[in-house]
Amino acid sequence: MTLKKVKYYLYLKDVLLLSVTAFGGPQAFLAMVLDTMVKKRNYISEEDLWELNALCQILPGPTSTQTISAIGYRIGGPNLAYLSLFVWILPATVLMIAAAFLIDFLQENTPGALSFAKFIQPMAIGFIIYAAQKTIFKMVKTSEATVLMMMAAFISFFYHSPYVFPILLLVGGLTTSLNYKSHPKQKGDRELVISWANFYLWGGILVLAAVLGALTKNQSILLFENFYRNGSLIFGGGQVLVPYLFTEFVEFKKFLTSEEFLTGYAISQGMPGPTFSISSYVGALSMREYGVVGLLTGGFIAAAGIFLPGTFLIFFVIRFWDQLKKYRPVRAALEGVNAVSCGMLIAAAYLLFEPLDSNLFNVLAIFGTYILLQFTKLSSPLIIVIGVLAGIGYNWIF
Repeated sequence: MTLKKVKYYLYLKDVLLLSVTAFGGPQAFLAMVLDTMVKKRNYISEEDLWELNALCQILPGPTSTQTISAIGYRIGGPNLAYLSLFVWILPATVLMIAAAFLIDFLQENTPGALSFAKFIQPMAIGFIIYAAQKTIFKMVKTSEATVLMMMAAFISFFYHSPYVFPILLLVGGLTTSLNYKSHPKQKGDRELVISWANFYLWGGILVLAAVLGALTKNQSILLFENFYRNGSLIFGGGQVLVPYLFTEFVEFKKFLTSEEFLTGYAISQGMPGPTFSISSYVGALSMREYGVVGLLTGGFIAAAGIFLPGTFLIFFVIRFWDQLKKYRPVRAALEGVNAVSCGMLIAAAYLLFEPLDSNLFNVLAIFGTYILLQFTKLSSPLIIVIGVLAGIGYNWIF
């Protein structure tokens, strides 16, 4: 076995270890990547890691997954990148499909079985509020961005169609791109040399899935198209994905109840690996009418649909990013895209709370979760366990 192949196997082993131990969201993930892949293994430099992560943050799709794929691409090209993608997403995907099996079984066989989730459903909203606060303070820094954020939140309150979100993102980006002169010029060669293969692959699958879905009405194809489209439009990480999925699969298509969705989202907060793994849970329950095969098929189709677009796009952009980022309109447009994403987060917190009973227990669970996240060092999985135990204890007592 060559030294190069040994390095590839070692990298995949490190990715697998990350996939089952990376609790705590993007910040914990980055810290673990820095420690393992930069300081310990020296796969890439620290400067390269921050640059890759910044690039992934401004592309649609799951940032952590794109970062892992991009590192794999730098080390061993496309083949290693796709292998690292598979290894990274598999554990979380399997766990969330298993959660869907459990929820479906309990719903079918035990009336009121989700009573254990009495507290973790409103707790899910606490996670969203915490994520919104962190994201807003990081991304919204001008009065124009604040206005865009509030307009996006207002529109998202009243227009729940999934097709509204991409329009809002486009308008936000175009609006702030007009202020490109406020961004300093960067020196360097402005000529772009672009290889379009991965872009054509991304766009071709998007169009093909939409056409086949419209012609065949096959639910598997339609489900893949739904998640592939969402994976192509999500800026801002897993927390921004939530309003998309809730609108499309709970309110629009009614494949899940709000209770099931909130339970799944709360469970996903206690899982290691990519936060986009909630898609596997939603996809599995969306095809539960087809039994065990449907649950498995829906879960894996959703995973493929949500993770592939971001991977194709990072492979496309990484080749010419150094030249592209010198263009001021590109950098200026990101401010509007980020502001609109924050507005969607605000709307998500409201839309997820709306189906819950407006009682003291739910309000306390929401704010209690936020306080634990904000002011303590308790991990997300531990907070979820506390919520489950509180729900079980409440039902046992009352």
